Amino acid sequence: MVKIDLLQMNAGKARYKTENMELVTRKIQFSTKGNSEIINLTDLVNAHLGDTNSKSGLIHLFIGGATGGLTTMEYEPGLVNDLQQAFQRIAPEEAEYLHNSTHEDRNGHSHVRASLIGPSLSIPFENAELLLGKWQHIVFIDFDNRPREREVIVQIIGER
Repeated sequence: MVKIDLLQMNAGKARYKTENMELVTRKIQFSTKGNSEIINLTDLVNAHLGDTNSKSGLIHLFIGGATGGLTTMEYEPGLVNDLQQAFQRIAPEEAEYLHNSTHEDRNGHSHVRASLIGPSLSIPFENAELLLGKWQHIVFIDFDNRPREREVIVQIIGER
């Protein structure tokens, strides 16, 4: 635990930090099938939050790699299918990508899709509960064209 004292700010305002802050780093590891598979991570993220002493703060998720993305959505079969079809319309697998001319993996569409979603996501929490909407779930989307082993980094920054 790091102790940070009073920090002076502009206009005579001050912000206090206490010893009651903690930073916890965890990992979520899983296998994927690729091809825009969408995996619900909400329960796993909640479990990691429950394993800390933090009551309020921020959870930050990050996926290393250039063919995966993190976002939130209503995780139900119809919308999962709708989103997968939308990715196919936005960045079709069969389109020509310059990446494919220089890389044998033929996954240019995977990189484009992942770049649109992004590799990270932050969610606030209060009273040790994620502040998600009623139907909102945390999902990982694997855009690669093959099965992969994935690892999402979970950082929990919170006050006890």
